[in-house]
Amino acid sequence: MKEKSVFLEREGYTPKNKVLDFLMVVQEFDYSLKEIAKFSNVSYPRIKQLKKELVKDKWITLTRKVGKAQMYKLNLKNKKVQKFVDFYWAVVNEEVEKELGIKNKAKIH
Repeated sequence: MKEKSVFLEREGYTPKNKVLDFLMVVQEFDYSLKEIAKFSNVSYPRIKQLKKELVKDKWITLTRKVGKAQMYKLNLKNKKVQKFVDFYWAVVNEEVEKELGIKNKAKIH
């Protein structure tokens, strides 16, 4: 059984959110489109469509090519992505604090 993402439960299980959620968790590594599709549970044709949008808006960046596969990762140099990272962890922290009944606003991550 797959673990549920706190971020996805709160913000919605859209294909884009699923991809960004996966890439947030594994941001140090790069993945092929097939791997991103598999691990984010989004169809490969939808990943190919999303890739165009995410590359154009500089949310993901091509890191290298391995044979025919192109490897991508979250573009942490992009200011929008940096703000998304902050938002992502704020959502996760808020939900964890609510679940644990934590009153103070100490950062968890």
